[in-house]
Amino acid sequence: MHILVVEDDVRLAEALARILEDNGYTVDTVHDGQAGIDYGSAGIYDVIILDVMLPKADGFTVAQSLRREHVSTPILLLTARDATADKITGLDSGADDYMTKPFSPAELMAHLRALTRRQGDVVFETITAGDLTLDLESMVLTCGDASISLSQKEFAIARILLGSPGAVVSKEALISRAWGPDSTASGNNAEAYISFLRKKIDHIGSTARIETIRSVGYRFAEGPDGSARATGRDA
Repeated sequence: MHILVVEDDVRLAEALARILEDNGYTVDTVHDGQAGIDYGSAGIYDVIILDVMLPKADGFTVAQSLRREHVSTPILLLTARDATADKITGLDSGADDYMTKPFSPAELMAHLRALTRRQGDVVFETITAGDLTLDLESMVLTCGDASISLSQKEFAIARILLGSPGAVVSKEALISRAWGPDSTASGNNAEAYISFLRKKIDHIGSTARIETIRSVGYRFAEGPDGSARATGRDA
């Protein structure tokens, strides 16, 4: 499972990531509300762990923004001790569950198991957008009977773009999400891997395309009308 942690306390975010990774989860961490919206809107996470007190946009705003974008990813809200008002507001904003600080690793894992059960224990192992299917385990991109393996960075970019078809992803956001928020990767790196990925999409005969939106970023489009819809398939 792939978890997004949105927590501005870097040490706490790192601690959460270690707990989750020790239990077999893949984790991305970001440290402000706007990044939480940017990452969460990709729709590629199984659960979002979201702090209430965040810079740029608080947790309530993040939850509301994701729900307005029809992102259904379960949200576990982190609240201050005994902050009943936060719990009520968070649930009303679109969060699915809440956990008060401080908490134990066992409590965290119990909440995640509960959220998984509510989702019917379904874990998406593929993303399908247009005529393309991306296998999240093998990093193989398929179109009909044709398939091709992706490199780590090609896979990261494909996952971001296919996970949010039709949405424009800025070059800066793409770099941050594919290389990490502290990476020194440049726009040239992004352009090179976009080029590699486009060639592989063409190679397997897909009608989909990655569009360059000048001075803004990139967008995945299914066909001539520019529309696409991503779905997950059960394991």
